Amino acid sequence: MYKKLYYTIFLVTVFSFVYNNSLNAQTENQADPVPEKLSIEEKRKFDYFFYEAINAKSIGKYDSAYDFLDYCMGIDSTNANVLYELGNYFTVLSEKEEGLNYYRMAVAYDSTNYYYNMAYATMSLEFKQYGDAIKQFKKLVGENSDDAELYVYLSEAYRMDGNLPQAIATLDKLEQIVGLNEKISLHKFQLYTILKQEDKAFAEIQKHINKYPNEIKYQILLGDLYLQAGKKNEAYLVYSRAKAIDPDDPYLISSMAEYYEQMNNKAAAESELHAALASSKMDVDTKIGILAQYVGSLQQNKKETAVVNALFDTLMVQHPQEPKLNMMYGNLLMIQDKKEEARFQYQLFAESNPTNPFGWEQMLFTAFPDSLDLTIKICKDALIYNEDQPQFYFYLGVCEYMKENYKEALGILKKGVVYVDESNKKLIADFYGQIGDLYYHQEQQDSAFIIYEKALSYDPSNIGVLNNYSYFLSLAKKDLAKAEKMSSLTVKADPTNPTYLDTYGWVLFVQGAYSLAKIYLENAIKYSAESEEGISAEVFEHYGDVLYKTNEPEKALEYWGKAKEKGDSKSKTLDKKIETKTYIPEE
Repeated sequence: MYKKLYYTIFLVTVFSFVYNNSLNAQTENQADPVPEKLSIEEKRKFDYFFYEAINAKSIGKYDSAYDFLDYCMGIDSTNANVLYELGNYFTVLSEKEEGLNYYRMAVAYDSTNYYYNMAYATMSLEFKQYGDAIKQFKKLVGENSDDAELYVYLSEAYRMDGNLPQAIATLDKLEQIVGLNEKISLHKFQLYTILKQEDKAFAEIQKHINKYPNEIKYQILLGDLYLQAGKKNEAYLVYSRAKAIDPDDPYLISSMAEYYEQMNNKAAAESELHAALASSKMDVDTKIGILAQYVGSLQQNKKETAVVNALFDTLMVQHPQEPKLNMMYGNLLMIQDKKEEARFQYQLFAESNPTNPFGWEQMLFTAFPDSLDLTIKICKDALIYNEDQPQFYFYLGVCEYMKENYKEALGILKKGVVYVDESNKKLIADFYGQIGDLYYHQEQQDSAFIIYEKALSYDPSNIGVLNNYSYFLSLAKKDLAKAEKMSSLTVKADPTNPTYLDTYGWVLFVQGAYSLAKIYLENAIKYSAESEEGISAEVFEHYGDVLYKTNEPEKALEYWGKAKEKGDSKSKTLDKKIETKTYIPEE
């Protein structure tokens, strides 16, 4: 069964060719002849060190390769082979501008070498030096007129330079070599569309229909392209011709459903999809794909997705033992914010595939943070079958932390962090950030600070760690300059986050920069008021403190009172501040 063709931009991977060919090409060729101006001894040294360079490159010793090449340059700076290899060297090191310069010089000294020209042309294209790229590709095409790939490169260079007619003309020449080709036609379709030459654009697809009149896929493709262009009448006519070929083709049915959806005829769209799902010609994966496409279309057009639920029910009756359906239906229900129903579908998937962590992960998203107890249960069930999956330890530890079961949470996170892949530095930092918080809550301040440092060694920009570490340093009145620097990074990353603004304001307060602290604490009040959680007692109290220090004692007392009214303050001095109408620092 063929796969449906979608209208996609035919992008050419311009730069892969040079690395697949140029870096190894020279091992298959002799070094360029050394000019006669060199003595016999110099020729001998040149040949020796050049081949040493190639050998060093072949075993990955690039520094040694460079040293040998540099020595060769000292003997003969005009040798194109050496210049080309130096271009490769700097390209591999991502010093591509230097690489481009060496490729340019290599071509200047040997303008006939295919690999030198190819490397120079593709690198010129990357640096948007389109004129040079086009010149090189044209030369290569002239010397290798049967090489189809070169025409693609040249066409892409013209396109990037904005010369679309020449890009099309180049593809026309390519078509003469390889014959009628879907990708070429789609690329030309795109170029003609940009030029607003729609008749020529659609004629490119019509050529395939003319050549293969009984191939339904080209009829469907043309209809889809008409539909995407807003030409609904033309699309319907093409789909009608396709129906004459095979009215039960599942992809035609899917396209017709999309057509009716765009015509706001929901009943007809659903009827087409029901027909597709009932088709004996389609396997379940194809049906899932059609449903996924339909859901995507509804989302893209911002239309209600609940109409698809009945279609899923129909499909699940047909295939009751197909877990993939449960997963996809769960995802659809999540889009509709039906978390409990989605969780049931994910649970069916997880129970059918208990060692596949994905089902359990999806269940987590339906439970956290709304129900800590349910999240804990899901994690524990998942770990029975997936003992080495760190994400379940993380959520389990976080939930126990939120329930203030600090000792248990710490043990869980310590156990889970060993399973994190060393390359996943962000997740490791998140683990250690939580562990640091737990040490602090268990009054192990020094251990907490050590662990925070470890977290930041993995991810220096971890906002949560930077915020908590800086705040706890300010409370301990330690390393305030460091605390201020870390906290400033969090505000820069998220300038409207009330928590980060409060921390930064408080660090500044502890440093004695009261006027500046007031600005940030005022913003913390402002953005807290706009959030769902509202303003915390801590933010109220901090703002009251800074008001007192900026000679507004009456207003300070007002905000201390607001902190008291919140009822969740953990401050040891708030009552005394209100009683004495004076700022009293925490001990």
